[in-house]
Amino acid sequence: MLLRFLVLGALVFQVECYFSEEMYPEESKMQLPTVVFAIIARNSAHSLPYYLGALERLNYPKDRISVWAATDHNADNTTAILKEWLTVMQKYYHYVEWRPMEQPTSYAGELGPKHWPNTRYEYVMKLKQAALNFARKRWADYILYADTDNILTNPETLNLMIAENKSAVAPMLDSQGAYSNYWCGITPQGYYRRTAEYFPTRHRHRLGCFAVPMIHSTMLLDLRKEGMKKLAFFPPHKDYSWPYDDIIVFAFSCRAAEVQMYLCNKERYGYLNVPAKPQHTLEDDRLNFVHVHLESMIDGPPMHPSRYVHVFPKQRDLMGFDEIYLINLRRRPDRRDRMLFSLNELEIDVKVVDAVDGNALNSSDIKLLGVDLLPGYYDPFSGRTLTKGEVGCFLSHYFIWKEMVDLQMDKALLFEDDVRFQANFKRRVLRLMEEVEQVELDWDIIYFGRKQVNPVKEEAVENVHNLVMADYSYWTLSYAISLQGAQKLLNAEPLSKMLPVDEFLPIMYDKHPNEDYKSHFPNRNLEAYSTRPLLVQPCHYAGDPQWVSDTETSTLWDDDAVRTDWRGSHKTLKGAAPAPDMLSASYRDEL
Repeated sequence: MLLRFLVLGALVFQVECYFSEEMYPEESKMQLPTVVFAIIARNSAHSLPYYLGALERLNYPKDRISVWAATDHNADNTTAILKEWLTVMQKYYHYVEWRPMEQPTSYAGELGPKHWPNTRYEYVMKLKQAALNFARKRWADYILYADTDNILTNPETLNLMIAENKSAVAPMLDSQGAYSNYWCGITPQGYYRRTAEYFPTRHRHRLGCFAVPMIHSTMLLDLRKEGMKKLAFFPPHKDYSWPYDDIIVFAFSCRAAEVQMYLCNKERYGYLNVPAKPQHTLEDDRLNFVHVHLESMIDGPPMHPSRYVHVFPKQRDLMGFDEIYLINLRRRPDRRDRMLFSLNELEIDVKVVDAVDGNALNSSDIKLLGVDLLPGYYDPFSGRTLTKGEVGCFLSHYFIWKEMVDLQMDKALLFEDDVRFQANFKRRVLRLMEEVEQVELDWDIIYFGRKQVNPVKEEAVENVHNLVMADYSYWTLSYAISLQGAQKLLNAEPLSKMLPVDEFLPIMYDKHPNEDYKSHFPNRNLEAYSTRPLLVQPCHYAGDPQWVSDTETSTLWDDDAVRTDWRGSHKTLKGAAPAPDMLSASYRDEL
């Protein structure tokens, strides 16, 4: 009887185990750590839509994120933008705390919106400390600080920083210069010190996650780590005697708590604006950010505004020109879209001109257009003659010159579709053209982008800032041209004695070194100038991974069977190239 009972009990136990396994699945996966986003916004209406767009696109569960946001002392509509975003996003994030302050709009003793009196430093420190207290009170695992002009374009940034398992870590952000969000050295007085490690890190010549004495602007703190309870932004540590600056105060706090800071540059994480000078206005700050934005379109990944913030349309104009042309091949829509986006951001109106596609022309078509090669022309490096791509490029510029003359336009501006803009491009063009008009300069063409061939000092133009008389140059990236200049170029009848357009222009202002070429153009009286420094550059150079040339990667103008590529020419390489008459005799003989 006892045996039967034991057997029956064992069977019941097995059945119960079987059903319990069937009814209850294995343990669910652990949820990701909780994170607090600390948003402290002031006078950042120009960058805020992109900053918020980057935050909302971070690949991290929003129900594991709380937002602590504060805004104060604004002279723009930062508060309205942030409120608009938070109103929508509060239903997605776990929790949102919102601390706006409408008045006052400036700090006592402040000389401008970019000036930092001690009252401003102290208030920012108090805000950062309040965010840290909020995160600790909610038992958050991490807190992410990110300034509102720091755009995290890599959606994996948060995951990647958490995976580094560091107490205090920052993703290295790119800027338009050497500036970034870390220091490699601090002086005994607490100031910035340049070290040998800075530039190899900044330029990613060494990759990794490196111990540094300072990270700032964007950083992730792991509040679970040893020593983190001792960290503070305010009040400063009792032994603190360094400058009264929020980032330096916090770096000292980390040092006192024996918390090491780290900087990671393994990937591209995003961008930051170079700090504006104290005398700068909000408009200066906006223009600086626009430049960073345009650079992100080239080097990527690009910035995108939030879907939940209204962005007002740009007010475009022609900058005083009768027309602004963008030359673009129909089969390069990516270039067209990037340039149109960039010009819209710069608030520049533009007319897109379909470039003549040399690759679509056969040799018979070219001759029907009246095109013939300049006698004796050859590429100075490869020895080849004209390519179909170069014919198409020349015709594209030629037809614009003709339209100018037909419509009697006073002046126009041309862009090719593979340029990147220097900072404050529009403002610098407006100032330049105003000075050119004031001194009544007789000009035909002004290069905004080119490749200076001879490393010679060019003569500066009196009473016009940043303008020189142009010497022998390659490229036609961008230039202003007058009606008089366009007429001179047409009068030269260049189609019947064609060579690349960037060789033709220096002939016409009598700076080309080849006397034989010049002899075919007797009226070489084009008045040519150039900005210095240049206002545009190529997006990419020959040999860069993303470089594509439609002028050099083509076929010969009169032989559809002979392919050409960029390796035969040095024009598109980065850096200066020697002029044809400067080549050594032995090298010319090899050609």
